[in-house]
Amino acid sequence: MPVEFDGFTLDRGARQLRQGTELRHLSPKAFDLLDLLLCHRPNVLDKRRLRARLWLGAHVSDSTLATVVAEVRSALGDDHRKPRWVRTVHGVGYAFCGDARDSGPRSAPAQGPVAFRLLLEDREVALQPGENLLGRVDEGVAWIEAATVSRRHARILVDEDQAVIEDLGSKNGTFVRGERILCATRLAHGDVIRLGRVSMRFRALRADLSTASEAE
Repeated sequence: MPVEFDGFTLDRGARQLRQGTELRHLSPKAFDLLDLLLCHRPNVLDKRRLRARLWLGAHVSDSTLATVVAEVRSALGDDHRKPRWVRTVHGVGYAFCGDARDSGPRSAPAQGPVAFRLLLEDREVALQPGENLLGRVDEGVAWIEAATVSRRHARILVDEDQAVIEDLGSKNGTFVRGERILCATRLAHGDVIRLGRVSMRFRALRADLSTASEAE
């Protein structure tokens, strides 16, 4: 879903930043950085976490990260001394400090309660309200035994009629609809989720239909 803020639009699908109808150039790293800051607004993301997410564990210096931050500010016309969009928290990291809103079409409201499930290769598991941990841990919603899956790989947060998946800093990444996710991503019925090399399908069904299906 695109994000809009004061005339700017960050289009995740097209991987473009626009100011009105004008394209503002961002390198892939700068685009991902702005996307991360917008996803977690208004929270501060520390430098260690940003380096891990943007460079996937490769060693880079704070000055390299600062160069990418400067590129984002330049594209937005932002001033680090009086920031409108990207705020520096000295000794910690960076945060998006402006007002922004998600735009684009919204899903139609569900009719009745919704049951969320994950269909794995060998089983189907029900997702419960709150946090559903995915990985190689006993407290996870399903133990996933695979070398490419981290111990605490990802989590799915269920809240009434929606489910959102978030990567937990895994080594091999979490993918939804073929794209590696950098921030919390809302799931839709039929989405294919991949943890490392392990794939599964997300299902969102009205609870009465789910119950009827199990009984048949």
